[in-house]
Amino acid sequence: MSRDSENGNAAAERPRFFGRRQGKALRRNALGLIDDLLPRLSVATPEPGERVEPALLFPGAMRSVWLEVGFGGGEHVADQAEANPDVGLIGCEVFRNGIASLLGHVQARGLGNVRIFPEDVRLLLPALPDASLGRVFVLFPDPWPKTRHADRRFIGPDTLDVLARILKDDGELRVASDDPVYVAWTARHLDAHPAFERILATADRSAVPADWPATRYEQKCITGRAPVFFLYRRRHR
Repeated sequence: MSRDSENGNAAAERPRFFGRRQGKALRRNALGLIDDLLPRLSVATPEPGERVEPALLFPGAMRSVWLEVGFGGGEHVADQAEANPDVGLIGCEVFRNGIASLLGHVQARGLGNVRIFPEDVRLLLPALPDASLGRVFVLFPDPWPKTRHADRRFIGPDTLDVLARILKDDGELRVASDDPVYVAWTARHLDAHPAFERILATADRSAVPADWPATRYEQKCITGRAPVFFLYRRRHR
């Protein structure tokens, strides 16, 4: 098989990504963080069949590793990392401006327990070993509210199978959305999945665990639709 054919097959296997990769032009300091700091924190895209050991991405022994899918501006990743210095945080995001924002938090707060996967998280998940994560966060993902776009929603049977595999027993899946279509979709699919037990589903922010800091998006949407917060626990195998 020719190299061109191999490259073509590899491209065909990559999941199609529908979100934005870049917004407004970055300022000089943000570009400097992308050029200088990101290479030191970046998790490389694994090759097919390759395994990525989350605990080995961080210096020293971490009591757990948590992963956030689509971290936006990175406030939640940074807050969790600062509050839990003995936990490794892997933030996954393709939006270049959001990556620069998280890098700014890392630099300003001196965070040594953050790593960034600057690509589609679906390229990383298959490489993670079974029961390797303590928490997964999916906070205010793109809801894709139109019915014809339902297959683009991150929460769904196939993805939940993968999350159930990589979460430890009693590991947490935390999801939040302010879109009523996505809220109903999330509840339906998570309640139907045998590996997950519902612990919390509420629009009452005061009922949310104290160690669940607000994202910038949440703070903006509070003035509009009330977000719903889901907490599910991975059942014992």
